[in-house]
Amino acid sequence: MPNPIAYLMLLMWPAVCLVLFRTQSVERAVIWSILGGYLLLPPLAEFNLPLVPAMDKVSIPSLSVLAILVFATAYRVRLLPEGRIARVLVVLLICSAIPTVLTNREPILFEVLRGADPILFLVDALPGQSVRDIGSVLIAQALTVVPFLVARQFLSSENGLLELLRALMVGALFYSIPSLIEIRFSPQMNVWVYGFFQHSFEQTMRAGGYRPIVFLPHGLWLALFVCTAAMAAAALARVAPKLKRWKAVLWTVYLMLFLLACKSAASIAYGMVLVPMIYFAPRRWLVLLATVFALIAVTYPMMRNLGVIPTDAIVAKVAEVNPDRAQSLGYRFNNEEQLLERAAEKPAFGWSGWGRSLVRDAEDGEILTIPDGRWIIVFGSFGWLGYIAEFGLLALPLLLLGKHVLRNRDVELSPYIGAVALILGITLIDMLLNATLTPFTWLTAGAVLGYIERLNPRQAAVPRHTLRSTPVMGGGSAPAQRTLL
Repeated sequence: MPNPIAYLMLLMWPAVCLVLFRTQSVERAVIWSILGGYLLLPPLAEFNLPLVPAMDKVSIPSLSVLAILVFATAYRVRLLPEGRIARVLVVLLICSAIPTVLTNREPILFEVLRGADPILFLVDALPGQSVRDIGSVLIAQALTVVPFLVARQFLSSENGLLELLRALMVGALFYSIPSLIEIRFSPQMNVWVYGFFQHSFEQTMRAGGYRPIVFLPHGLWLALFVCTAAMAAAALARVAPKLKRWKAVLWTVYLMLFLLACKSAASIAYGMVLVPMIYFAPRRWLVLLATVFALIAVTYPMMRNLGVIPTDAIVAKVAEVNPDRAQSLGYRFNNEEQLLERAAEKPAFGWSGWGRSLVRDAEDGEILTIPDGRWIIVFGSFGWLGYIAEFGLLALPLLLLGKHVLRNRDVELSPYIGAVALILGITLIDMLLNATLTPFTWLTAGAVLGYIERLNPRQAAVPRHTLRSTPVMGGGSAPAQRTLL
């Protein structure tokens, strides 16, 4: 059970966001309100209020940022993207909850025959969805996409992209302190601060030591965060002045050593390949590789449904290098096949929440499958409509950016966009294996989409940080430097 400090932190975070907006640039305030909440607020702790989604470390920062931008700053907040496809996907992502709820109003019963007489006993049941659940799910979906929409407007500039990379690097450097303590003494930070452990302790033990977790959902989440931070550090080192470049290179090396200490094979592999690429490869190559990653992420479920991915051959190949990883991968593929069969019963709109998309024992309701990848969770819960909306919205910025680069070979790209795009691309790949979608992922996707809109001459002519003609709070004119009035 979370202690009072956990709930106090959740209650205080809107005030923390307000202070950030009063003291920092709008780019930095947006990033640290979202990223800081993800890194510091307690996992699993939440406020459950009637008719609204749970208020937790994801929804509270998003709601706070949106409220501050709309009601306490002089900026005109333009939430909807410029492009028609992006707008449709945003609407679909939010409204996909409606048909999902309406087609899952029946409860799922678990019954068993007992006794000498054929008497049917009700053992357990999963509740059906009611019409009043629609509002709660709609709000939850809308809050999920807030970082994407805000980043599209406020983080798509050169400075916004730079602040994204800096925040990743600085956040990981500070996070390395509690992480190294956990590597030495076992993952206890969440217990010491918030009074509970957020996952299975057995899964933190690896290779004779511990994987850090700190305040994140799982050690895999932390490892991917460190991997993306090392990529960000490499991008900053590449553009740093020659006399100061050695410092950025040292931070990159330090983060790579930190990544190795996280003991996550996939994230380590990502870092070993992509960090050198970001430092040495042309920006066009980085963008095109990120586009390839996006295509793989979008088409993977279709290929899995068609059975064209040679899962047995992949597991056998991995077994030649690491038998333990091959066993884990085989377990994931086996779970995916069972969950795909379950999802095939309601392919269009899915099974909705309450764990209804999981495979369970027909008699006692015991869960028989564990979904790992984000894609199978979304596909089972919201069907093809929800999957296309979520993964389509995340992949669309990379596909548009790749298309623009291919059509305009001489286009001058930002020195930061290649790294930001590749960070988004590798996160999409990891989401095929793990449910590592975070608010920062939505920030990067929104920033890339906004950057594409800026490349369009007609859209680039529109000022991104347009102030309202009249102040929002109090009298006087809008300030030139501060975002709060």
